Amino acid sequence: MISTNDFKNGISIVSGGVLYQVVSFQHIKPGKGGAFVRTKLKNMRTKAVVDKTFRAGEKVEDAFIDTKKIQYMYHSGSSYHFMDTNTYEELSVPQELIGDNKKFLKEGMELTVLYHKGSIIDINLPLFVNAKVTHTEPGAKGDTAKAAFKPATLETGAVVQVPIFVNTGNTIKVDTRTGAYVERV
Repeated sequence: MISTNDFKNGISIVSGGVLYQVVSFQHIKPGKGGAFVRTKLKNMRTKAVVDKTFRAGEKVEDAFIDTKKIQYMYHSGSSYHFMDTNTYEELSVPQELIGDNKKFLKEGMELTVLYHKGSIIDINLPLFVNAKVTHTEPGAKGDTAKAAFKPATLETGAVVQVPIFVNTGNTIKVDTRTGAYVERV
């Protein structure tokens, strides 16, 4: 059990049987009445953010999250297959848990998986990934009348907006959180 007085951003708790991560918190002492803690909590399974208020000093269950490094191997049907880099054990993860991250998965890529009570709750990609551009329209020199960006398809299947100087065959760095072009590699 953990007291609401000990909250820190990023810790994991269980409230009402639901696993949450503390996004932000604020201790409030009104002039009248008891102190309380106002929090923003992210549901670790659905990724929804909710506002929740606790009494100051209230005890909640502390959730222990284990992390492991895994390596992406291949995709078959509705599941993705990974290898635990320590034990070399193969893990099969359902497509629903991967979500939009699938558009940046490359064979051999190292990821971090989060476990709670033996079950996988989240998979985190590296913040940036390098990928080869497999198709993009050639950019006309001096064509800046419109936006200076064009769509490009990457080797992973993702489509990102890139500057007009990026061509098919170039390798680019992409931010996996936003899907935005960062730089040419």
